Amino acid sequence: MNSATSLDPKTKMASAQAQRKVGNQDDGLHGAEQEAVRATGRGKSKASARKVTYGFHLVEGRMPHGMEDRHVAEFRRLDDGNEVGLFGVFDGHSGADVATYLRNHLFDNILGEPDFWEDPMKAIRRAYHRTDRKVLKKKKVTVDGQERPRRGGSTAVTVILLNGENLVVANVGDSRAVVCEAGRARQLSVDHEPLRERDAIESRGGFVTEMHGDVPRVDASLAMSRAFGDRRLKEHISSDPDVTIEDISDDTELVVVASDGLWKVMSNQEAVDEVRDTRDARKAAVKLVDSAVDRGSKDDIACVVVRIH
Repeated sequence: MNSATSLDPKTKMASAQAQRKVGNQDDGLHGAEQEAVRATGRGKSKASARKVTYGFHLVEGRMPHGMEDRHVAEFRRLDDGNEVGLFGVFDGHSGADVATYLRNHLFDNILGEPDFWEDPMKAIRRAYHRTDRKVLKKKKVTVDGQERPRRGGSTAVTVILLNGENLVVANVGDSRAVVCEAGRARQLSVDHEPLRERDAIESRGGFVTEMHGDVPRVDASLAMSRAFGDRRLKEHISSDPDVTIEDISDDTELVVVASDGLWKVMSNQEAVDEVRDTRDARKAAVKLVDSAVDRGSKDDIACVVVRIH
């Protein structure tokens, strides 16, 4: 029996409420890092012919480490007049170093590819690989003015909305993007699980362990088969993204982008059913995170909801 199920109802409620504290709180952190630990907010498109709004909500889990999830949610008007909506979730492991780097650089690297508008799928794959090489090349990170070794790795799921008309979705790892179309959920990303890619892992010289009571892991360590970073496992895992392009149709209602802290306790359909009737995108993100916590999720959760009105 885990600790969550052994608590009495009042204690469980207090624990869930404590996990859901968000916003502009002073936790001894400053600037962007304070926002990254716990964040909530909203925004909207200013250029799209469609009304598009977004909301995000992040909570730190009840795990023996600090917040390791990062996110991006913004609309950006480019110099050529195009508007892009940039929505991403990065779930770090063994530290937040790589997730923080991706938050700060991955979308810029994608948009900086010269053929992004002509061949976005090819450009995104190239940008993912180049970004991973930069992550691996820079072995140290500066924190509070002090250099230390860069640790761990991160998932990535990136959703780019092009002029309110098309979605370009890419991912490595198990953070996920799900679209709701006329009430039906459809997963846009691919969960990169070790068992699904066992042959590829073993062909690179790695192995997959299946221990009772634990999830399958690459080299008895990593619970996914693709990720950014993870220098010591890089020969056995990949940073090659799955990429798809989707048209926005009249049936498209919303997109949920979230780390696995949400998806471990909620199916794709349960997630869209939870918030389909919530018009405010930020309130929808809050509702999803609250529901995941109430269902027993102990992990960090980063959630972005994009509403196509």
